[in-house]
Amino acid sequence: MFTIGHSNHSAEKFAGLLKRHGIEVLVDIRSRPYSRHAPHFNAPSLEEILSKDGIGYLLLGGELGGRPQEEIFYDTEGRVDYTLVEISQPFLDGMSRLEQEIRARAVALLCSEEDPTRCHRRLLVGWALEERGFVLRHIRGDGSIHIEGEMDGGQPVLFPEREASPRKSIRSASRKRRRPNSSER
Repeated sequence: MFTIGHSNHSAEKFAGLLKRHGIEVLVDIRSRPYSRHAPHFNAPSLEEILSKDGIGYLLLGGELGGRPQEEIFYDTEGRVDYTLVEISQPFLDGMSRLEQEIRARAVALLCSEEDPTRCHRRLLVGWALEERGFVLRHIRGDGSIHIEGEMDGGQPVLFPEREASPRKSIRSASRKRRRPNSSER
């Protein structure tokens, strides 16, 4: 199971990274599948680019995205509570669809962040995939693969740490950041 962040890659470099690792379908898990800075990563353009290289495109951002529409998934600081998202019916439905795809073809999850340690593709979807027995392989911008649970030197981590506290997005993701009322100050 692969993941990749589009970062600021050219369309050619991005397609090359996917082909190099034998990716047959790219599963876009961005809540908003558009990029202001790199319009070739807007959903319609990306699907066209990938089809030229024989790579399929599947959008599951509504189900597996890191910025859900419902305010119940956000804390007072605007951070997404992934423990709530991962038990929601849309997320569970998206995971079921994703698992079907993984079992049929070579899949890569797409988000915008190049660094998977800062992205919901690892912190939310990747976590759920690992709990289902999948090993994550992160395609980095230089073409290298970072296998989840291994150090950069290739040495396995004997006791991978899992946070004991609720898992949340690293930064505020809410469009409407709630201001504390007078009793919360």
